[in-house]
Formats: sequence, structure tokens, C-alpha cells
Amino acid sequence: MRIDKFLKVSRILKRRTLAEEACDKGKVYVCGKPVKPGHRIKVGDVVEVFFAGGSVKFRILDVRETVKKDEASSLYEIIQEQ
Repeated sequence: MRIDKFLKVSRILKRRTLAEEACDKGKVYVCGKPVKPGHRIKVGDVVEVFFAGGSVKFRILDVRETVKKDEASSLYEIIQEQ
């Protein structure tokens, strides 16, 4: 799955266009490297997303095309939040 779609499905970011913009501006890192919106992610990857007020770092636990709102947080495990 693409990183931009995962960020939207997992509800880390609200819209896919926001995820695309974050990637294009160099605010999304996978395994320590900045990535483009089309970067393919897999279970076990460590992702860090930088926001205006801080960042969130998480490990991907599951990759699914669709998920209910209540189950979205089961797709990842927070490692660090600032």
C-alpha cells in the first residue's frame, strides 16, 4: 500500500491530499528516509510524520485497504509522540 493511502486509512491524517502534501514537503519519513506519496510500505516499517506542533513516530502493525473508524488505531503502534 502507498504511504499516502495508509496515512488516510489509519486516520493519522484526515485526507489523502494532506498526506500527499506532507510527503511532497518532506514531512514523512519511513525507516529514517524522506519518502514520496507513492512509497510502498509494509508491516514493520517505522514511520515518522512531522506536524507544525511536533511529530508522531509509529510502527506499522497491519496493512488493510479499508478499516472502520474504531479499528484504525489497530493498524499501528505509537513509538514516540511530541
